[in-house]
Amino acid sequence: MKNVGLKNPSADLSTLGLKNLGTAYWNLTPAELTEHTIAINEGVLSDTGALVIKTGEFTGRSPQDRFVVKDELTANTVDWNDINMPFDSDKFDALYNKVTAYLEGKDVYVRDAYACADDNYRLNLRLVAQKPWSAMFANNMFLRPSKQELENAQPEWNIVCAPEFMANAEVDGTRQHNFAIINFTKKVILIGGTGYTGEIKKGIFSVLNYVLPQNRNVLSMHCSANVGEKGDAAIFFGLSGTGKTTLSADPNRGLIGDDEHGWSDEGVFNFEGGCYAKTINLSEKGEPEIYHAIKFGAILENIKFHEGTRTPDYDSDEITQNTRVSYPIHHIDNALKPSKGGLPKNIFFLTCDAFGVLPPISKLTPGQAMYHFISGYTAKVAGTEAGITEPKTVFSACFGAPFLPLHPTKYAEMLGERMRAHEVNVWLINTGWSGGSYGVGNRMKLRYTRAMITAALNGELDAVEYQNQATFGLSMPTTCPNVPDEVLNPRNTWANKEAFDAKAQQLAVAFVSNFEQYKSEANEEIMAAAPEVTVAT
Repeated sequence: MKNVGLKNPSADLSTLGLKNLGTAYWNLTPAELTEHTIAINEGVLSDTGALVIKTGEFTGRSPQDRFVVKDELTANTVDWNDINMPFDSDKFDALYNKVTAYLEGKDVYVRDAYACADDNYRLNLRLVAQKPWSAMFANNMFLRPSKQELENAQPEWNIVCAPEFMANAEVDGTRQHNFAIINFTKKVILIGGTGYTGEIKKGIFSVLNYVLPQNRNVLSMHCSANVGEKGDAAIFFGLSGTGKTTLSADPNRGLIGDDEHGWSDEGVFNFEGGCYAKTINLSEKGEPEIYHAIKFGAILENIKFHEGTRTPDYDSDEITQNTRVSYPIHHIDNALKPSKGGLPKNIFFLTCDAFGVLPPISKLTPGQAMYHFISGYTAKVAGTEAGITEPKTVFSACFGAPFLPLHPTKYAEMLGERMRAHEVNVWLINTGWSGGSYGVGNRMKLRYTRAMITAALNGELDAVEYQNQATFGLSMPTTCPNVPDEVLNPRNTWANKEAFDAKAQQLAVAFVSNFEQYKSEANEEIMAAAPEVTVAT
């Protein structure tokens, strides 16, 4: 085996069972990885210099093909369900050996990196990938060691990624030919049969969601975060379509990160060294920070070009709706270095309520915060996915259910403890409909939502009068700077008040029904925050 590039002289891939390889390319630069990708005809450059690739059969994660090895360590700690599906340890060993045998004679690309911008919680990792663009993605998304650190790199976790290896489901224990398997005992993530790069990033996120809350008393979070001039950190939770990336990208506040963070006793820190943003319908006017970050060093996934050009057509969903770009965080002008801030003063739960009944802003008690955190509600509307013609309620525990190895109440109780200890305000923000449900009312104006968030951050809602929203028991401010008073109470915006009450009950029933799966582990304070259902279910 030939080694090329910057590596720890003592590093030996044979310890991972990787023997008789072709050439192992260690820690190549983005320029070198770009050249390698183009040379094997798996990428081209856009007119801004970004590398454009196709991830093949899979253009998104495959949740049904994600597994966790069930063994002595995980048997009684992982929350086993249809997200955390168990995988036999002997089956893992056999499949791992098949993957390493498959890689014999082939070139691989090695990337040493780490997660967690706070050195107290640093997790060193090593990716061994079949594709140069997978290594470049890891360079973008994880934190980048210095040259001296690379020369002494000793990973705690390893990722082996072989997109062209196809499993035999009947023999290997997988559901089909692709798989992403986490082995917490051996500290290995094994990925095969899929080139979707997000499996690499989310595998490590799942690891941190298991390790940090249990072993380090750090709340791991699927959120974006920024910080003001006075050092006041703010956290934004929200599922796709709620405005998380847009609302956290504030030119007046430094960006800590856009997706994955930890909250320790010292403050908030980014797990990552980059951003992985959706590009469907991207425009310079709508999201200028992301638009201008797409330059040399960035990777565009599964996009089309305008006919006869190398200009990306961000409106095209010919390949997938899930078109993506990855780029190192320093491509964002106001990104903080290092990517960490102090203790948060405000937390925002963003939801796009297509039923038009949740207030545009409300202040939550600790019990309500835990309840809504576990619920992780938003709604999908017609046009967002094939087959959706009416608003569809979506619940994702802690706004990141696919990546939570522990029971959601563990994360929620940590949130409640921190709220009390640090006197943190938690706000529920509805970026969805007002004046009626989807098809009748109108989407809340972005300038109003920005004004409400700004007022909360500036403390301008601390001394105003609040009123109670009956069904959900939410505290709504009666006034907010630069926002008309009449939009603050959603019931007042509906012409038919009885229709509002009926729709509110419909949503309340959905919340209560969803929460049934968590009742056995939820404490009394959390359960007391459930909406009031007055109709037969």
